Amino acid sequence: MSIQDRLDTLGITLPPVTVPAASYLPFMRTGNLVFLSGHIAKKDGHVWVGQLGKTMTTAEGQQAARAVAIDLMGTLQVAAGGLDKVVRIVKVMSLVNSTPDFTEHHLVTNGCSELIAQVFGEPGRHARSAFGVAQIPLGACVEIELIAEIV
Repeated sequence: MSIQDRLDTLGITLPPVTVPAASYLPFMRTGNLVFLSGHIAKKDGHVWVGQLGKTMTTAEGQQAARAVAIDLMGTLQVAAGGLDKVVRIVKVMSLVNSTPDFTEHHLVTNGCSELIAQVFGEPGRHARSAFGVAQIPLGACVEIELIAEIV
């Protein structure tokens, strides 16, 4: 099954590349690696504002991380010249806007990691870091960046 077939089966339509909110590029390619800038969670086209452990549950955070994964794949499609040119998802780094006592950052980030693995199969399994932070730009609940190897 192709990547597009998997996306179709999941009912996922990839969005266009989001215009950066500040002075940076949405992605940068060097050699066979493409680095995607951090993408913040959006819900219904707006910043998904919230703080895990205070205004959001782990399950809601997982949905936010899944939404970020969809945006990341939209950017990756443009950066790579098509998702079929992705050799491997190398690494995901997740920032979770959370209270000091929240300890389920890894479970929130699974929302992204599991969807990427579902779409790309074995090449979608990746190294990962998940951090809790005091705040994310615009009050977003989750921000995730991604590194991929492409042809």
